[in-house]
Amino acid sequence: MKDERLFQLGQKIRYERLKKGLSQEDLEEKSMVSRRTISEIERGNVDIRYTNLLQIAEALNMTLSELLNFKL
Repeated sequence: MKDERLFQLGQKIRYERLKKGLSQEDLEEKSMVSRRTISEIERGNVDIRYTNLLQIAEALNMTLSELLNFKL
């Protein structure tokens, strides 16, 4: 069973990525997080590492607080 919190975080990352017109490959280049990992994060299938979360937030030009600001 998926953790709803991880799913919601993944959806927020996906939303922000698409809002900025980025593909998963683009986000991979900007964040140095593999496309496969990004895909797994966006689907809520993995517990995201803190360092990956920081790299993704930076690649999306967001603060960590902004990225984590979503409702469950």
